[in-house]
Amino acid sequence: MTELNYVPHAAARHLASRKTRVVGLLLNNLHNDFFVPLLNGVEAVVRKNDYNLIIATYHANIRNQTAPPIGPHNTDGMLVFSDGLTDDDLIRLHITNFPMVLVHRTSPASVSIPSVTVDNIEVTRKLIEHFIKVHGKRRILFLRGPIHQEDSVLRERAYRSALQANGIPIDEDLILNGEFERDIAYEAMNEFLGNEAQVAFDAVFTGDDDAAIGVLKSLHEHGIQIPEEVAVIGFDDLGFAPFLNPPLTTVRAPTEQVGRIATERLFGILNDHPSDEEIILPTDLIIRRSCGCQQ
Repeated sequence: MTELNYVPHAAARHLASRKTRVVGLLLNNLHNDFFVPLLNGVEAVVRKNDYNLIIATYHANIRNQTAPPIGPHNTDGMLVFSDGLTDDDLIRLHITNFPMVLVHRTSPASVSIPSVTVDNIEVTRKLIEHFIKVHGKRRILFLRGPIHQEDSVLRERAYRSALQANGIPIDEDLILNGEFERDIAYEAMNEFLGNEAQVAFDAVFTGDDDAAIGVLKSLHEHGIQIPEEVAVIGFDDLGFAPFLNPPLTTVRAPTEQVGRIATERLFGILNDHPSDEEIILPTDLIIRRSCGCQQ
């Protein structure tokens, strides 16, 4: 495995003492609308503190010869989104006392790095039970997100447990890879719907709203009526969700608040108020027509 060029403890403290007045945000990608409210929350706090912000993408789980573009060498501290760094990377940085806050993931078990994320488990159980108990759905297709992302892992775990709790067998043929991206979700649904051996389904939990765009497009192109034949629910309640056809039932996640609180925690650390707090913000099921409710 490639060794990353992290600064040793003493050097890291020296760089911090220079006060470059720059913080960083490390993301795994910038492919969809999810990041707009997150960046709004981050940028507002950075501007309030009269700092500059560096944003970069880095694929930690597709290891190469390059070190992360953001770190002790060019920032006073950073926010790490989801799987922007591996657990080993985070532990190495933590040992140097480099200020960090994790966004949409929790700390590796062996260290205590402050984190801000949202409830994935209870709200996913709630939306699956909405399908089952309100609309009588039992063949619920699920599009998982990236395998290394905690949000994706927890949503799949809750999907499985909700089915089991309601006496519905888990059918692995109803679990597809949507990657939280509209184009990939669209292709996955097209492949599924074009399979002559396709298994029956009556609902789709798309994993997130961006994937929902691809799912709805594919269902429309295959002449499937939504929600009369297949009900659909997303996750995030992004700005376009009420304007889809039909309007998307989804989960309202406080994405901008996540960015704001995480950045406030980072500036707290920079101002000598360390924290190892794990913050999980509440989420709510937002009912619109795509699930079959008449809203």
